[in-house]
Amino acid sequence: MEAIKEHKGLVYPLDRSNIDTDQIIPKQFLKRIERTGFGQFLFYNWRFDDEGKPREDFALNQPQYQEASILIAGENFGCGSSREHAPWALTDFGFKVIIAPSFADIFYNNALKNGIVPIKMEEDKLTKWMQKAENGAFVLYVDLENQQITDDEGIVVSFEIPEYHKEKLLNGWDDIALTLLQEEKIVEFENKV
Repeated sequence: MEAIKEHKGLVYPLDRSNIDTDQIIPKQFLKRIERTGFGQFLFYNWRFDDEGKPREDFALNQPQYQEASILIAGENFGCGSSREHAPWALTDFGFKVIIAPSFADIFYNNALKNGIVPIKMEEDKLTKWMQKAENGAFVLYVDLENQQITDDEGIVVSFEIPEYHKEKLLNGWDDIALTLLQEEKIVEFENKV
């Protein structure tokens, strides 16, 4: 997992609530065994028509959002079935930070385990950012170490994140890397047995 201490990125506004994991990555694309390659199917039913052609009316298909790496969405993001493919698709597409008023618990934890910074933010603060991002040129600066977001006007907003997950993100430790930090103790124990 790639370490993330700070991130400056273009914001994509997705002004919808209750975006479930089947909307993030539809079930027909879950047959892959790799963690990569899912980005092309992100929000597939919204991004593409029945013939697989990009929908011009879905903003993520527009050129001004092609480099977006911060997603702002409505409440209860990632609800629905438990699938790790949802954060895989978001990461593979290029999103590193997701800001929403609330997240489904399983999605929130899966995002943290897969290197995405999910930030819970009050809806009134997000509304202003959502409107600014509609022109496709709005950038936010996320400082994970200090738990702050700075907007284009220099306004700084603090956010909370569990210390355990913050440390893992700052160091790029997934669960395997975290276990390997104890390698000496593991080897020592194995040699005793």
